[in-house]
Amino acid sequence: MIGEEKILLVGFVTSFLVVLLTTPALIKVAKKKMLVDEPDEKRKLHKASIPSVGGIIIFAATLFSYALWFPTEMHGGEKIISADLKYIVATLLILFFVGVKDDIIGTSPVKKLVAHFIVGLILVTMAEIKLTSMHGLFGIQELPEWASVFLSLFTFIVISNAFNLIDGVDGLAAGIGLITSVAFGIWFFIAGELSFACLAFSLAGALLSFLIFNFYPAKIFMGDSGALVIGLIVSILAIKLIEFPPNQLPSDLMGLSKPVFAIAVLIYPLFDTLRIFINRTVKGQSPFAPDNKHMHHRLLKIGLSQRQAVLSLYSVNILIISLAVFTMGMEASVALYIVCGVAIVLAQIPFFIKKKVD
Repeated sequence: MIGEEKILLVGFVTSFLVVLLTTPALIKVAKKKMLVDEPDEKRKLHKASIPSVGGIIIFAATLFSYALWFPTEMHGGEKIISADLKYIVATLLILFFVGVKDDIIGTSPVKKLVAHFIVGLILVTMAEIKLTSMHGLFGIQELPEWASVFLSLFTFIVISNAFNLIDGVDGLAAGIGLITSVAFGIWFFIAGELSFACLAFSLAGALLSFLIFNFYPAKIFMGDSGALVIGLIVSILAIKLIEFPPNQLPSDLMGLSKPVFAIAVLIYPLFDTLRIFINRTVKGQSPFAPDNKHMHHRLLKIGLSQRQAVLSLYSVNILIISLAVFTMGMEASVALYIVCGVAIVLAQIPFFIKKKVD
């Protein structure tokens, strides 16, 4: 039998190889069937038709690896599988097919929002994957039931959409998803929660392999089917991390605020999404309307190449995660102010740099 720690490595390698070996064939099929994203000078950066169904292989590789290597517990001589698995698979299937439909023929924002709401309700009411406490942030501990449900639904919807909204530059969503899943995977591994560590590393392996084809110049895009799957998995990992029982935490994690760490890991997609939502709402526009006001667009406008812009955002995300770790032992609210304060300052720098003169 494979050791518990080795399961994570095997899960990572399995999803990596599935994506690596099957993506070239998917690219050929997508081009033949015209499942491509056409150029658009007004709001798209690519100059040629690019296959846009890469999410199919991200979803398949992650789910295959996770289901194959999911750690089981022995009880009474029989293998017991956590109930979380069936709810995760069910909700992933919903958002995956919504994403595939949008990639192929399009889906209205309202219908996608309804799908997110249904997924959130399944996870909150049936799987009971929900936020029940603020864990000391702003002096708040336990949440009333109505606030718990509302905050959990809001978290699922925002994070699930965040990766879709930042997927505007080659390799950005996949790379940020890789950083996020690895950070969560390491945390769960240290905490001894191997089932969610397995999910995180299965996704990480798929994304690392996908980056081979998606980093600039991209040969394939993940589309909504990939971005929504990444967002949902990450949102589940974030909530499970925040709600991890304190009495089961090892000493290595005792001083690290769980909400602050989760926010730091997700700082770029969360910050950019909330900034865009607020900006569009103030202007009377739909929060889901496409535009070129994202942070990666600003980095391109001041003269960075796509590679430089993406690597800069990777670096900032890793820096903020490292900063959260260094706040270990601090009061939760103070640590949050430091993490968010530094993130806000860094986010303003590109706006103080003069645009590149063509």
